[in-house]
Amino acid sequence: MENLKTLVDSLYLLKPEIAISCVLVLVIIMDLIMDKNKTFLPYVALTGFIITAFLVVEQYFFKTSITQNLQKLLVIDAVGAFFKLIVILASCLIVYFSLISKEVKEAFDRHGEYYALICGMVIGMFFMISSADLIMIYLSLELVSLSSYVLAGFTKNSLRNSEASLKYFVFGAMSSGIMLFGISIIFGLTGTTNLLAVKSVMAAGGNSLTFLFASILIFAGIGYKISAAPFHFWTPDVYEGAPITITAYLSIASKAAGFALLIRFITLGYVQQIDASGAWQLVAGSIDWKKFFTVISILTMTLGNFAALWQDNIKRMLAYSSIAHAGYLLLGVVVLTNQGLSAVILYFIVYAIMNLGAFLVVMLIANKIGSEEIDDYKGLGYATPFLGVCMAIFLISLTGLPPTAGFIGKLYLFTALIEAKMIPLAVIAIINSVVSLYYYIRVLKHMFLTRPQNEDLVINTSFAEYVIVLVLAVPVILFGIYFTPIVNLAKNSVALFLQ
Repeated sequence: MENLKTLVDSLYLLKPEIAISCVLVLVIIMDLIMDKNKTFLPYVALTGFIITAFLVVEQYFFKTSITQNLQKLLVIDAVGAFFKLIVILASCLIVYFSLISKEVKEAFDRHGEYYALICGMVIGMFFMISSADLIMIYLSLELVSLSSYVLAGFTKNSLRNSEASLKYFVFGAMSSGIMLFGISIIFGLTGTTNLLAVKSVMAAGGNSLTFLFASILIFAGIGYKISAAPFHFWTPDVYEGAPITITAYLSIASKAAGFALLIRFITLGYVQQIDASGAWQLVAGSIDWKKFFTVISILTMTLGNFAALWQDNIKRMLAYSSIAHAGYLLLGVVVLTNQGLSAVILYFIVYAIMNLGAFLVVMLIANKIGSEEIDDYKGLGYATPFLGVCMAIFLISLTGLPPTAGFIGKLYLFTALIEAKMIPLAVIAIINSVVSLYYYIRVLKHMFLTRPQNEDLVINTSFAEYVIVLVLAVPVILFGIYFTPIVNLAKNSVALFLQ
C-alpha cells in the first residue's frame, strides 16, 4: 500500500504525458460518437495541446528529478521541458496547417485517426525526451515510429504516400532492430538497462571494446530519428511522399525529440562530471564521442548540402536541407560542453520557426498550383508577392545570413566550436553554409528573376493564412536583430539542467 502511495505521489511528474493521453482518448471517443461531423476534432486536439503546453512550462522550473518510484525510468528537467515545448508548439502549428491543407481535407472521413496518431506521436516524443532507461528509450522511439509510419502514408489515394510509408517502415524496422541488438549487448554486460547504472559499471572497468560496439549500435537508432548520415536514407523519399503537414512535423518535432534523446543518452550514460569550464568529462574507457560526432557531423552536413544541389522537387530539397541542419546541430553536441548544449537549444528555436515557415509557404503554394516542382515556381514572386517575400526570409535564414535568426543560431554554434579549439570543423561548417546558399537562392531565382509561365496567374492569400505566415516570418527577422531573449532562454535552460 505504501509503495502504491509513493507511486501515485510521483505521477505529478508525468502531468503533460497524462494530459496528452487524455486528449488522445477524447479524440477517439468523440470521433466514434460524432461520426458525421468531424470538423471539431482539430479544435479538441488544439485545446489539449495548449493545456499541455502550460503543464510543460510549469515543469520547466522543476528542480531536476529522476522518477525514483518509477524505477528511475525518466528524468524531468529544464532541458527536457524545453524540447517538450518545441514538440507541443510544433504540434499546435501542424494542427493549424492541417486545417488549410488540401491533402488532409481530402481524407476528411479519417480525421479522427489523423489527430489521434499525432497525439500518439506527442506521447512517444515526450517519453523519448525524458527517458533514462534503454528499454524506455526503445519503447518510446517505437511509439513515435509506428504513428509516423501511418501518418506518412495517410492520403491513400496517392501512390507516393504509400511508397513513403513503406520505405519509412522498412528503414525504421531495420534501425530499431540494430538498436535493440545494442541494448541487448549492454544488458548482457551490465545486467541493467538503466543508463546511470550502466555508467557505474563502465566506470568500474567494463569491456571497453564491446561497450564501444554496443554504443554505436544504439546510436544507429537515434541517428535514424535525427536523419544523421549514414542513417538518413529514408528522409528524402518520406519527406517528398508524405503530406506536407507531416513532412513539416517530422522535420521539427521528431528531430527535436531525437536530439533531446541523444543529449540524454550521452549525459546520463557517459558523462562522469562537468568541470568548472563547463566541459563534459567522459567515463574512462568509453567511446570517444567527440571524434565520433565530428565524423558524423561532417558527413551529415556535407552529404545533405551537396545532394540538395540537384533536387528539382522543393520538398525533397528541404529534406536534404533538414539532413544538413542535423549536421549543424551535431556541431553543438561535438564539443561536449555546456556552451555547446546552449547553442543546440538556441539553434532549435530558430530552426523550428524558419523551417515550419518554409513548409507552410510550400503548402500554400501547392494548394493553389498543385505542384511542388521548383520549375513551377517561375514568376510566383509576382503572382503572390507576400508569400514570395516571406519565402525569401525563411530561405535566407535557413542559409544563415544576417539579419535573420538563422545567422544568430549558426553564430553561436560556430562560437562554441572556436572556444573548444575545433577551428577546422568550424571552417568546414562555414563552407557547407556557403554551398547551401546556391540551392536556396535557386528557388528565389525562379520566383523573382524568371518570367512566369502564366502571366495572368494571381495567388490570393486568405486573412488566416496571412496571419499565420506573419506569425512565423516576423520572429525570423526580430530574433535576427534582437536575440537576447532566446539567448537567455538557452542559457537558463542549461543552468537549470545543471542544478
